[in-house]
Amino acid sequence: MITKQQWIERKNELVIESRAFINGSYQPAVDHSSFATINPATGETLAQVARCQAADADAAVELAKSAFHRGDWRHLAPAQKKTVLLQFSSLIEQHRDTLALLETLDTGKPISHSLSADIPGAVNAIRFYAEAIDKVYGEVACTGPDVHAHIQHEPIGVVAAVVPWNFPLLLACWKLGPALAAGNSVILKPSEKSPLTAIYLGQLAHQAGLPAGVFQVLPGFGHEVGDALARHADVDCITFTGSTRIARQLMISAGESNMKRVWAEAGGKNANIVFPDYKNLKKAAEQTAAGCFYNQGEVCVAATRLLVHESIQEQFVRMVQEAAKAFTPGDPLDPATRMGALIDEGHKQAVLDYVAAGEADGAVKCCGGDVEGTGAFVAPVILEQVSNDMTVAREEIFGPVLCVIPFRTEEEAIAIANDSPYGLGAALWSSDLDRVHRVAKQLRAGSVWVNNYNEGDMTVPFGGYKQSGNGRDKSLHALEKFTELKTTWICLESSSKE
Repeated sequence: MITKQQWIERKNELVIESRAFINGSYQPAVDHSSFATINPATGETLAQVARCQAADADAAVELAKSAFHRGDWRHLAPAQKKTVLLQFSSLIEQHRDTLALLETLDTGKPISHSLSADIPGAVNAIRFYAEAIDKVYGEVACTGPDVHAHIQHEPIGVVAAVVPWNFPLLLACWKLGPALAAGNSVILKPSEKSPLTAIYLGQLAHQAGLPAGVFQVLPGFGHEVGDALARHADVDCITFTGSTRIARQLMISAGESNMKRVWAEAGGKNANIVFPDYKNLKKAAEQTAAGCFYNQGEVCVAATRLLVHESIQEQFVRMVQEAAKAFTPGDPLDPATRMGALIDEGHKQAVLDYVAAGEADGAVKCCGGDVEGTGAFVAPVILEQVSNDMTVAREEIFGPVLCVIPFRTEEEAIAIANDSPYGLGAALWSSDLDRVHRVAKQLRAGSVWVNNYNEGDMTVPFGGYKQSGNGRDKSLHALEKFTELKTTWICLESSSKE
């Protein structure tokens, strides 16, 4: 295992690439402007990153469109595309330590999490879709004897992937895998708060054999290069993960331009329901804490609303509080650390403001809060005496804040869980098989976990109901977002006998 001191030494030796990746090479923004990316754990500037804007978007889109129409990538045989993407995934794996270090420095997350989850997850995503390329077939419709009708998926064209700062590389690869496997050209726009691993991907994609123009990276701000991509008439699809507010804006921009598809995985305020019949409350408490506090609570599907039966509330909350001690904030470069820094000081203050608003509404804080000193650190917060109409229970805080909401009956628990503008994830803990099926069927969420929280792999889709978005990441279903469905109807004419 690499020690903390060794990670520090690697950090000091690290040469950070901070330019945009366009047409197969690194280059500065057209106007040579830049912005600083900051280490949230220390406040130090890591790099001055190319600040791409509309002119950069125009250039990248034209190159992506040209590559697509030439067929540099989409016309390759499936086996050839598969080989390239498998090589891409292998290169990500080979550069695991560097990518993990960049991810931790850029986001403040623990290096152990970057190494064990983020980078391997990115590798698995690319590899999954590489393997799918030559295993997904078209269809032949059931028609009469004088007709042959076949149905096929064709690549949609130029895809702009706009990804957030909480899992920058992992979520980028959730988009890149299916979009590239389908044969599209892809422009990746990472968050301005965490652009470094996306930029690093450029050289790996080029080394793997992706043709110039097929994969490009434009760092910059959402209201500048992001909006330019969303409004560009030659971008055929936007795939997005982030806030519901930005998802709405992307839909407006798309509607005001060329009606491009917008696939959005947006916010969540997820219910985690614990029934008194569950036989392993210790396991439930540990996964409740992890479900809310992992990745500093900066997780769209975090278990932020704990719905616990009133008969076990006091006992269970104390167990969760004990489990939360494992998430004491620490140096992200220490392999023993399980909770790092929030993404920046501004977000830290926003999280603390939510906690203060909850207390003003009558919630009682039983642990956690501000960690004084250098860095955007917040210790896990548990708020009791929360009602589901409070702001802290309605809005996505995106930080380590758990709201405890008691219930009396199964029907009440279901009603509270569904009383949300979001519908991303939900969980229930019960040893009663009838109850498990009864409740799971009624929860309005894209993912429902039973006696676990947020488990899964690349074989299952991820996404939500209501204002949590549309479409799905992961699984073969994600391919559907990046293709057009074409029907070819052929009338078979009778042959004449000579």
